Amino acid sequence: MPVLIGASTGWDVGLVVGIVIVLVAAAIVITIVVLASRIAKQARSAVDGLETVRHQTTELSGIARINDSGVRILHSARALRKVAVGK
Repeated sequence: MPVLIGASTGWDVGLVVGIVIVLVAAAIVITIVVLASRIAKQARSAVDGLETVRHQTTELSGIARINDSGVRILHSARALRKVAVGK
């Protein structure tokens, strides 16, 4: 009789351990899926934000000319200062 009881409790323990392992694995997979969903939502909002920035910066097509004009103004101001100060 003790051998029969030992054999039947082994099945119960094995079944409980198996169920616990499956539940832990399921919890890990569910956590990964939830986090992946959050990352996907954040990535979509980041892409939308980047599209907005791209649209705003394409309007600056003449920025090279503006920078060149600024540099010329700066050089002219320095030349005038040299004349005024005498250096």
